[in-house]
Amino acid sequence: MDAKSGLFAGSLNSNELVVIQEHNEPKTVKNLDGQVCEICGDSVGRTVDGDLFVACEECGFPVCRPCYEYERREGTQVCPQCHTRYKRIKGSPRVEGDEDEEDIDDIEYEFKMEEERYKLKHEESMRSRDDNENTKYGELPLSSHTGGANFDNKEKTDDWKLQQGNLLIETDAVDPEKAMKDETRQPLSRKVAIPSGRLSPYRMMVVTRLILLILFFEYRIFHPVPEAIGLWFISVSCEIWLALSWMVDQIPKWFPIDRETYLDRLSVRFEPENKPNMLSPIDIFVTTADPIKEPPLVTANTILSILALDYPAHKISCYVSDDGASMLTFEALQETAEFAQKWVPFCKQFSVEPRAPEKYFSEKVDFLKDKIQTTYVKERRTMKREYEEFKVRINALVAKSMRIPAEGWSMKDETPWPGNNTKDHPSMIQIILGHYGGDNKDNELPSLVYISREKRPAFQHHTKAGAMNALLRVSAVLSNAPFVLNLDCNHYVNNSKVVREAMCFFMDIQLGNSIAFVQFPLRFDSLDRNDRYANKNTILFDINLRCLDGIQGPVYIGSGCIFRRKALNGFDPPKAAKRSQIVQVHSKQDENGEDESIIEAADEDKQLLQSDMNTEDKFGKSTLFMNSSLTEEGGVDPSSTQEALLKEAIHVMSCSYEDRTLWGYEVGMSYGSIAADTLTSLKMHTRGWRSIYCMPKRAAFRGTAPINLTERLNQVLRWAVGSLEILFSRHCPLWYGFKEGRLKVLQRIAYINSTVYPFSALPLTIYCIIPAICLLTDKFITPSVGTFASLVFISLFISIFASAILELRWSGVSLEEWWRNQQFWVIGSVSAHLFAIVQSLMGGFLSRLNAHFSIVSKTPDVDGEFNQLYTIRWTVLLIPPTTVTIINLIGIVAGFTDAINSGEHEWGILIGKLFFSSWVIAHLYPFLKGLMGRQNRTPTLIVIWSVLLASIFSLVWVRIDPFVMKTKGPDVKQCGISC
Repeated sequence: MDAKSGLFAGSLNSNELVVIQEHNEPKTVKNLDGQVCEICGDSVGRTVDGDLFVACEECGFPVCRPCYEYERREGTQVCPQCHTRYKRIKGSPRVEGDEDEEDIDDIEYEFKMEEERYKLKHEESMRSRDDNENTKYGELPLSSHTGGANFDNKEKTDDWKLQQGNLLIETDAVDPEKAMKDETRQPLSRKVAIPSGRLSPYRMMVVTRLILLILFFEYRIFHPVPEAIGLWFISVSCEIWLALSWMVDQIPKWFPIDRETYLDRLSVRFEPENKPNMLSPIDIFVTTADPIKEPPLVTANTILSILALDYPAHKISCYVSDDGASMLTFEALQETAEFAQKWVPFCKQFSVEPRAPEKYFSEKVDFLKDKIQTTYVKERRTMKREYEEFKVRINALVAKSMRIPAEGWSMKDETPWPGNNTKDHPSMIQIILGHYGGDNKDNELPSLVYISREKRPAFQHHTKAGAMNALLRVSAVLSNAPFVLNLDCNHYVNNSKVVREAMCFFMDIQLGNSIAFVQFPLRFDSLDRNDRYANKNTILFDINLRCLDGIQGPVYIGSGCIFRRKALNGFDPPKAAKRSQIVQVHSKQDENGEDESIIEAADEDKQLLQSDMNTEDKFGKSTLFMNSSLTEEGGVDPSSTQEALLKEAIHVMSCSYEDRTLWGYEVGMSYGSIAADTLTSLKMHTRGWRSIYCMPKRAAFRGTAPINLTERLNQVLRWAVGSLEILFSRHCPLWYGFKEGRLKVLQRIAYINSTVYPFSALPLTIYCIIPAICLLTDKFITPSVGTFASLVFISLFISIFASAILELRWSGVSLEEWWRNQQFWVIGSVSAHLFAIVQSLMGGFLSRLNAHFSIVSKTPDVDGEFNQLYTIRWTVLLIPPTTVTIINLIGIVAGFTDAINSGEHEWGILIGKLFFSSWVIAHLYPFLKGLMGRQNRTPTLIVIWSVLLASIFSLVWVRIDPFVMKTKGPDVKQCGISC
């Protein structure tokens, strides 16, 4: 086992980091009171209404009114810090470009632009004439009170205009240090508000829909149906629950935002030329458990995309956790490391995207676009051949693994593989790559470490959450980077700059210290064109999480997330008062000096960490790990030998290490629920941390999703069970952290919605059956309605579609994606969510019903065009939606039969009843299509459908009874023909 240098992630010099950042921190609006203008040095002043004058509503950069008006009139009309266009403030003259701003009602300034220009021109001409007269008589210009002030202000504004590039002054050269200082003052990211023209109509329609709902329920409650009182009561109860569910879902959607990052500013600030790179190190975790469901080639592509990240290689450490203790995974990882020595230099030399070779070589795009190196074509052909040979070697390993020897697997040196018994084996760790894994320094590679934590039958291992906590401890001992990225083995890096995107938030001096994690959306490959089972989850990624970002931040979704290690270690965020002190002093410090308040704040934080450390009771019996927890900027003790570090790594991933500690409760990933990701983010937000949702133009991560109906339903079942486990635990968001926590109200409502949503399956399932019952019993849930009630009903239906369309308009989600999401919401509710409720209420009695953590197959579809899409594996989850479908089909047939027998006056009522049944079947259509499978591929289903069709036909036959004529009058058999 090679344990030479290359494991260390490289600690940062915290003093240098603070010095660079301290000149950059922008002031928030809350701290502007008493500030001076950053341009001329005068007081910021007040508005015409007596409030504090704020020129920029986005970042609150302190600028006085004269400088603000001068910049709008003569300059670029944008804020010098965030580059947002200045809006007109009440009391200020209009300028060109203000025609579309109608929120200022001071009409007296409406047409004063020309007047102001005339005054300024007149003052300039008078000043010029006075100066000429004084010069003519050999005198210097007199500096009266007014003239001196004007001259000083002009000098200050000229200096500022020179900095902004609006004033051309003859000069020999531009001071590069001054330009660098201006660049480092700029923020690394900014919020981008959704245009009001798109968001405001959506909000208005939501309010309109709420008013119509109130009118709708006023009619439904006070107008019962006497002949079907039971049916009416059940339907009204279901409607109330679904309406409340919609309201809880809509409340957190009120403040959606977007974000924008500035990667060039990050490079200027933390990657100066001829100086050490000061970007923060990062540890990357890849988890895998089953090489059959998670093929080694898929895992290899994920690791190759990580090793080729556009980030300093010596700042990256990749840890692969093999919870299956598979020798196949271990050998495939060694082959991957060997191929990486060729693949990574190729990616960095030609800046290719994406950097997962399987995806890169399979993309049908113009790969010569933007390529200028003449050797690119030749190198690409060579690399493609190398990758094909690499795939053959991986396939050979897979074929070899299918024939398990009777005595178990052995390694190349004939040593028995320690993980032959996957449920009872010791800890394993192998450093496969050091930081200098390439042929020379130019081919420098990140470190790559294989680990498999200890497994013993007597211990509980907590599935993926336990594996993540083991990775957290091992990485803290070996590299201890301040940030960690979590990826599933089937989610490769699609954007090589993704770590830089996250660092634009983490390394911001004003807001970075309060950020626990940055979550990225997940995009998926290998989906069918129509996305039959809504695997893209666009409603979640493009709407819900963006809305949460405007409150306290998105939830953790299990992958594609970069954490602050301090937050995972169970510490609270820094207090806001400390950050405010740093803000107050940054603009007046000497560039080469060190801010004493920053040093004091750092010392206080360290003391806080030490006081919060409850030694072994919290973190376990590892001195190295506890010392690493006190090092906020990462790095390990240089006095520790590498053999000692590896020995400690074996110790901290033993299965008994977490006994009698707070791991899984206050430290690391949370235990107690299958949905450990949601529970972990809930605890972080309750402590006061916030999170960020980052959506780069190029998707950060892409992966595979289950396109098989059975596996998709099992996945939804697992999510629902995990949510209900949180709801019925002491971490229920209804009361968790209510007294001492810092969870915001809207964020709490979002968490409540994320845990109670499975209960909507009960009213929704009943409501899907009610239309069929109405058709079979010839009853209806509403009495005959009048004109006003008809208008309310029609308006409500219109508002439902209008609010959905307006939501799609501001979010960018397509109508087809929204409809697929609605369809699978119904399918999942009447199947997986229904069983999740039963499992949660009955507990261990139904534990065999897939309540445990199950691995979803990540095998790519290579056998045919979406072959798995048509593969049906029968499960009890398919029974409820099938039953609902059959009942509605029977109801439709019975309704037609009854209308035929009753006469023309029944057709009008029938159309209303058929509409609701048809609406149910339209939502279940993807399920029916998946259930039928391909023709001649599933004989069992043919038998099932034959039985169903025979049953429906028999019911219709009995209902119509064609051999007996339906007439009104006396019975023919009783009275005779001559009656």
